[in-house]
Amino acid sequence: MDADDETFAPITDEVGTNGGDEQRSRRPIISGDHLDIEAYASLYSGRTKIMRLLFIADHSSDEKVGNPSMNLEALRMAYDEIKKGENTQLMREVAQKINGRLGPSYELDSAWCDAVDHRAEQKKEKLDNELNAYRTNLIKESIRMGYNDFGDFYYAHGQLGDAFKSYVRTRDYCTTSKHIVHMCMSVILVSIEMGQFTHVTSYVNKAEQAPDALDSITIAKLRCAAGLANLEAKKYKLAARKFLETNPELGSHYSEVIAPQDVATYGGLCALATFDRTELKSKVIDNLNFRNFLELVPEVRELINDFYSSHYASCLEYLGNLKANLLLDIHLHDHVETLYDQIRHKALIQYTLPFLSVDLSMMANAFKTTVAELQKELEALITDNQIQARIDSHNKILYARHADQRNATFQRVLETGREFDRDVRSMLLRSNLVKHDYNVRQFRKL
Repeated sequence: MDADDETFAPITDEVGTNGGDEQRSRRPIISGDHLDIEAYASLYSGRTKIMRLLFIADHSSDEKVGNPSMNLEALRMAYDEIKKGENTQLMREVAQKINGRLGPSYELDSAWCDAVDHRAEQKKEKLDNELNAYRTNLIKESIRMGYNDFGDFYYAHGQLGDAFKSYVRTRDYCTTSKHIVHMCMSVILVSIEMGQFTHVTSYVNKAEQAPDALDSITIAKLRCAAGLANLEAKKYKLAARKFLETNPELGSHYSEVIAPQDVATYGGLCALATFDRTELKSKVIDNLNFRNFLELVPEVRELINDFYSSHYASCLEYLGNLKANLLLDIHLHDHVETLYDQIRHKALIQYTLPFLSVDLSMMANAFKTTVAELQKELEALITDNQIQARIDSHNKILYARHADQRNATFQRVLETGREFDRDVRSMLLRSNLVKHDYNVRQFRKL
């Protein structure tokens, strides 16, 4: 076929840029070495630092994403971090998980736990007395501060449910927009730790209703919180938009929830999975604010550029190298497979769009896979109506099914004519009804 001969030549060029270009192959790909736990943990603070370390410890036993040494390293760092706080329940859990494998220095410190619990009882009694006094005197600001102190106390000791209730109770005693925003940020923090992302969305909206009390850093925090809530709800396009709107002034100001590197990774992957080429260019690659985040994670920046430039083999190689570490991320791990599948499907669809026919052997080489596996993927996309094409299984060629533009134009014209005829008939009928005073009037009740 002539059409086929015309398209095979550019296909060879495309394959060269996708996997066979010798110059591009010299560029080093970020290695898939195991996660540097110490460097990773240094990005965070507070409770989320401990929970991320425990998540790594729990999931690093899987050979696909970690190794046994990571388990002990994460537990050791979590133990040390807990010792800086007041959460004795977490201390007992971590000591049980360590089970003496790190020596006597990392066994359960019963004396420390007893001392912390004793101090906690005394502090709680003091806070309770102070709050009762404030409520007796009916001083709204003092009552608000009293409930807020209770929230901080419960949060520090790992009693997230009680902390949530205490923070919410401050709402009735907020007298300024700044107080409302402070309450919302506290509730959002606890809700994220509890995994209650419906509350996160609700209180982000409440905080945004007080724009006069929001500075640029607080707005960035709200964007991140909304992005996490949408990510958890698998609304990847909305999540991408929220992360892309985050101001780089965020820096490490929200380390108790998220690091700027996470903004780049979450936003970049969600955008790749859901944005079309135009959006990818305008909202990601040309986004000066988001570029500051991407500079912190060069591999994500490179894979986005490779995807947009149709260097799919390089893009997929970056994704493959990142996968093990992403599976150890407390927020992203449940979504890695879905996002990766969507990105790969988009790459396959984009690859086939310009051509009337594609040699599956060349395409398989571009995507670093076998013809049989590629054919299965393409068959699934054709069945799902995402690719308009058919496969010649004998010759291993994909033929595109381009719509008959001439026939489609005639059909649109006929449909427009039918709509015009219906509208004209309706207007004539109405005008005749009005002309003969044949309309229903509303009778007034006596």
